[in-house]
Amino acid sequence: MRTGFIKRDTAETQIELSLNLDGNGKAELDLDCGFLTHMLTLFARHSGFDLKIKATGDTFVDDHHLVEDIGICLGKAFKEALSDMKGINRYGSVLLPMDEALIETAVDISGRPYLSYKLDGLTEKVGNFDTELVEEFFISFVRNADITLHIIKRDGKNTHHIIEGAFKAVARTLRTAISIDSRFKDEIPSTKGVL
Repeated sequence: MRTGFIKRDTAETQIELSLNLDGNGKAELDLDCGFLTHMLTLFARHSGFDLKIKATGDTFVDDHHLVEDIGICLGKAFKEALSDMKGINRYGSVLLPMDEALIETAVDISGRPYLSYKLDGLTEKVGNFDTELVEEFFISFVRNADITLHIIKRDGKNTHHIIEGAFKAVARTLRTAISIDSRFKDEIPSTKGVL
């Protein structure tokens, strides 16, 4: 089993997060941010990862620190769970429809953190959630997972659909990239011999 566990305790947030890349898509989430809970439940289901999070933070200020720090923890747990990365496909991409929204994502588990984030035309909020925090979440995740990730809106008007499509698409893309290619199960997927 490829698993990771991260505990992060700061003056702003307290987080315990466990991740199983070879799970069944189960989410056990206890965090004070309803929209992110919804997105991470979808993320777990569509990635096939088991995700457990217990998190509190200074949400009386806003959700920024909690969202950012959960992204950090998820990225660290993802990197820990991948370990030496032998046999993984490394790359993944998907074009995912969510009603009128169409989201394209691509990933390279490269050891080089880079995020290209192109979800334009979002409303400022979905419910009480500041939509600019979606980018902050993915920045934190990418930097700590050491991956290259592209998220592009090809079409869409409804902000909820666009963001939900992005989380589902990233999940499906990661699912492909971390899958084991049985032909090369003992090899690092790079001519350099290291990622």
